[in-house]
Amino acid sequence: MPIVSLFFGIIIRLYHDDHNPPHFHVEYGEYDAVVEVSSGRILFGHLPRQARKLVEKWRQKRKSELQKAWNDAISGKMPARIKPLE
Repeated sequence: MPIVSLFFGIIIRLYHDDHNPPHFHVEYGEYDAVVEVSSGRILFGHLPRQARKLVEKWRQKRKSELQKAWNDAISGKMPARIKPLE
C-alpha cells in the first residue's frame, strides 16, 4: 500500500490489488475514506469537511497523475509520488 502523497496530515495511498473504479485511499487521523479518481465521490468512509475540501482540491489538480498512478499500481508497478497540495 504505497503512499503516493502526503499533505496537511492527509495520507493518500494506492493499493496494487484494488478493484475498479479507479480510486485512492485517504487517511486523516481516525478517519478513512475511499475516493473515486474521476468524480471525487466518496465511495466508502468519511472525512471531516475541511479535510474533504483539501483532498478534492488536490484531486482536481492531480487527476491525470492519479490516473497514471492507478494504472501503474494495478499493473504491479510502483506508482510515482504525486506532489502534495501546497
